[in-house]
Amino acid sequence: MGLDTVTTLLAVRHGETAWNRERRIQGHLDVPLSPLGEAQAQRLAEVLAGEPIDAIYASDLMRARQTAAAIAARSGLPVGEDVGLRERGFGCFEGLSWAEIEARWPDQVLRWKRRDPDFGAEGGERLHDFYQRAVGAVERLAQAHPGQTLLLVAHGGVMDCLYRAGRRLPLEAPRSWALGNATINRLLYTPAGLSVVGWNDDLHLDGLGQDEVAA
Repeated sequence: MGLDTVTTLLAVRHGETAWNRERRIQGHLDVPLSPLGEAQAQRLAEVLAGEPIDAIYASDLMRARQTAAAIAARSGLPVGEDVGLRERGFGCFEGLSWAEIEARWPDQVLRWKRRDPDFGAEGGERLHDFYQRAVGAVERLAQAHPGQTLLLVAHGGVMDCLYRAGRRLPLEAPRSWALGNATINRLLYTPAGLSVVGWNDDLHLDGLGQDEVAA
């Protein structure tokens, strides 16, 4: 297998939003970055400035677009928006906190926590469908750029799907890996599929917190 068939992927979760901190479900709702999230995006831009990135793609949701824009401003590359990189649609859960959802729909929450592949909140996506959509979008983009390095800016749910695809883990497996905001995850794509080579790199965020942003 030649290097011209390998696509390097830098998969990044967007910076923090106020709703991330409040543990409020965002899904397809268009929530902007918080001041801390904007600072995280700038740190990403600094650390990724030395990477040989050939193309940048982002979810079309604001929090991902804002994160990608900060990185693109340094690289001079355009940002291609791809709806396939969107977060999972959570339907009637969107805009609510975990506590509110558990109080309203305890039976549905049990299926959600069990990671039932066929479960989707009313008006939202089933887990299996979301996985197929997200991983399919990443594979499609990778196939369009053989031998190149892509930066993909998306969401926690998308990162989870990529980890499972890269490690060959079932959807039902309990999560034991981190999905930090503005962290860098490294994968390779070949005709054989995705492989994880580095995960949740957050060294560039050291010392960055609410106090520093407020200052």
